[in-house]
Amino acid sequence: MVVLNKIYTKTGDAGETALGNGARVAKHALRVSAYGTSDELNCFVGVARLHATGDMDLQLSRIQNDLFDLGADLCRPDMEQDAEAEYPPLRMAPQQFERLEAEIDRMNDILEPLRSFILPGGAALAAHLHVCRTVARRAERLAVELATVEAINPSAVTYLNRLSDWFFVAARIANNDGKDDVLWVPGANR
Repeated sequence: MVVLNKIYTKTGDAGETALGNGARVAKHALRVSAYGTSDELNCFVGVARLHATGDMDLQLSRIQNDLFDLGADLCRPDMEQDAEAEYPPLRMAPQQFERLEAEIDRMNDILEPLRSFILPGGAALAAHLHVCRTVARRAERLAVELATVEAINPSAVTYLNRLSDWFFVAARIANNDGKDDVLWVPGANR
């Protein structure tokens, strides 16, 4: 159970923050950038949800919860010490990205195959989902970079990879099942 009764602590005023295991690191540390970007993505998903209804809103709600799980995973180093931790750390699980895969497959069944690249835009929800897609890719790049210097949960990276794909397909669904996608016309303005 989380209890937040005081929001400011003044412990970060010198440019450091605490990780999930209590270790203090610079606020610009790669691990902090990775989980901070997943938090940023969660905020963009919240904005996208302003335009979503029904199943899309429900799916986005699950993604927001997953992104908190992802942040909890990424903010906790020392995976090899998970078994000895006082409280078992929350780690991303394959079921989370497998759910995304199943949702992508269901959405893709509705869509006509692409014959051109598409430009971000169309309906408001689609445009917001494309922003989510690009922020998810940035979070993924940071997590992959982090994995080159520290051990991280491979399911965290896989989740981010599937999530950006999910946002792409969901944006097409939001664009009248792809009928209102904005198509790229190569060299159109030469």
